[in-house]
Amino acid sequence: MRIRVRLFAGLREQAGCGERELELPRGSRLADVWAPLGLGDEPEGLLYAVNKDYATSERLLADGDEVAVIPPVSGGEYGLTADPIDVGAVIAAVADERAGAIATFLGTTRVESRGRAVNHLDYEAYEGMAEKVMAEIADGLAARYDLCKIAITHRIGRVGIGETSVAIAVSAPHRDHALAACKEAIDTLKVDVPLWKKEVYEGGEEWIGRGS
Repeated sequence: MRIRVRLFAGLREQAGCGERELELPRGSRLADVWAPLGLGDEPEGLLYAVNKDYATSERLLADGDEVAVIPPVSGGEYGLTADPIDVGAVIAAVADERAGAIATFLGTTRVESRGRAVNHLDYEAYEGMAEKVMAEIADGLAARYDLCKIAITHRIGRVGIGETSVAIAVSAPHRDHALAACKEAIDTLKVDVPLWKKEVYEGGEEWIGRGS
């Protein structure tokens, strides 16, 4: 059977191409992909995806599958802070001489939401897991885009009107990848990261749910 293998970052440079086609015997598993690539010993920390879903080494492959070999994203930072976000520091974390573009997203607290005057927001997170999921989001983005570095910082606790609640920066050789990955990062963060937001408004308060 024939499968398509996609390579990223240093692996792409080492192989001299971003895609390879392999002929494997039927019944092959994901663990059987690395050796035929001829790239030496398998580095630690690699992740694999099959048809854009993360998969374990025991995953059975089928004819026509797309396998992504994902090195850990080099650099970048993923974290929570109770202090005002230093946007400049988030951008500086993704600086890279390979980058031709840095895309950023800042989520800020607005004064009105759903027809109500907002006083402030309160964010709560499952610390430890939240940072882990942010890193997993970064790894997933690296599987779909040609990126240099990613940084994500989210506030917890009280966030006042006009203050930044989340900052995301993505550097890439080309702007289309930086912009697309930055948008996907915030969209995915709002769904997957265990963060909850409480709106405190005039006359009451309400938990809105996960995300920003």
